[in-house]
Amino acid sequence: MIQRPRGTRDFTPEEMETRRYYEAMMRSACVSHGFREVQTPIFEHTELFTTKSGPGIIEEIYAFKDKGDRDICLRPELTASVIRFFVNDLTNYPRPLKMFYYGPCFRYERPQAGRYREFYQFGAEAIGSPTPEMDAEVIGLAASILERTGLKDYRIRVGHIGLLKGMLRTAGVEGDQALPILQKLDKKMYDEARTLMEAAGMSIESAERVIAMTKVTGPIEVLKDFEGEARTYLEEVFEILGHYGFRNLEVDLGVVRGLAYYTGMVFEVDAPKLGAEKQICGGGSYSLSELFGGEKVFSTGFAIGFDRTLLALEKEGVAPKRFRVKAYVVPVNEGTRKKAYEITAMLRREGVSADMDLMRRNMGKNFKYADAAGVENVIIVGEKEIETNSVNVRDMSTGEQILVPIEGLVARLK
Repeated sequence: MIQRPRGTRDFTPEEMETRRYYEAMMRSACVSHGFREVQTPIFEHTELFTTKSGPGIIEEIYAFKDKGDRDICLRPELTASVIRFFVNDLTNYPRPLKMFYYGPCFRYERPQAGRYREFYQFGAEAIGSPTPEMDAEVIGLAASILERTGLKDYRIRVGHIGLLKGMLRTAGVEGDQALPILQKLDKKMYDEARTLMEAAGMSIESAERVIAMTKVTGPIEVLKDFEGEARTYLEEVFEILGHYGFRNLEVDLGVVRGLAYYTGMVFEVDAPKLGAEKQICGGGSYSLSELFGGEKVFSTGFAIGFDRTLLALEKEGVAPKRFRVKAYVVPVNEGTRKKAYEITAMLRREGVSADMDLMRRNMGKNFKYADAAGVENVIIVGEKEIETNSVNVRDMSTGEQILVPIEGLVARLK
């Protein structure tokens, strides 16, 4: 047998029902917050991602030459594609421009629990002015999405990259020299970060103060000993989220998001039940459009790991509502089959999910199939019933069976 490629998955009808259920739920949350959906290509010019993340990303993605000898890759994430789209075509849209998206992404990495080479991202980006309201809007949207899914055990950790960058800048370290330090701090690789800071000319005391800052966590009050715009900004973000009714968040200055384009507020969402690989969402404010040839604009957004969120829900025992066919139409014999076709078509036209016996089974086997398939009602089309323009309807959950006029069947099933 030909197997599916490593790091990919096939989804059963039941799994697709679950995935579409939560996908629709997330879309609904975005629309209720005034975000509109966009879609970008699954493959892009490789330059888009090397410009954003550096040439090292080539080792982590599916990159190749196409038949025109162009450097192409399967997208490893969606933020760069959305901002490229903004620079190409959307700069004249009124602001704030609030967009959301969903789709597959691809990374060439070692598959493990909840991590695949083909995975799905749900995310949102907002482009406008650098106000606390903009950042609070995207954090609030991420929280609203997770609330709607029914996930209970999660926490939102909010930091500000400006605090760390400011401390490094005071010590004479910034730009390309600061980036590898931030990346090590993001991964909690403190020994490596110390080595880099000392190599950059920082004193041991300054390096330890930076590391100590990344360990500051707790309610917004933990920032009382810090001064400056970043503290005031985060306090305003937390105040707005409080008015929105969100309490499940804390300050964590160890949220670094070690990518060069992050500029201010950064946040991550953890689902502790996932264990060591517990992050299900990450984002913050950033500046990317100028890298792609556009004007410099304030942007803020997030990406939710769709697959990991579903895994977290599964760990919590949250079960989505399953789709069930409303009506399964069964002709008693060949003489009633044409009428069964007509009844099935009528139900479908009226928006009632309907299936019918396509295998020419006997009644016993049809009932057995209907039970196994989770059908709600079996519509029995018999000769005597047709004479009175009626059908028998059996409720498969109770076993109750009643005679229903065909003209009243749709209302009965709805």
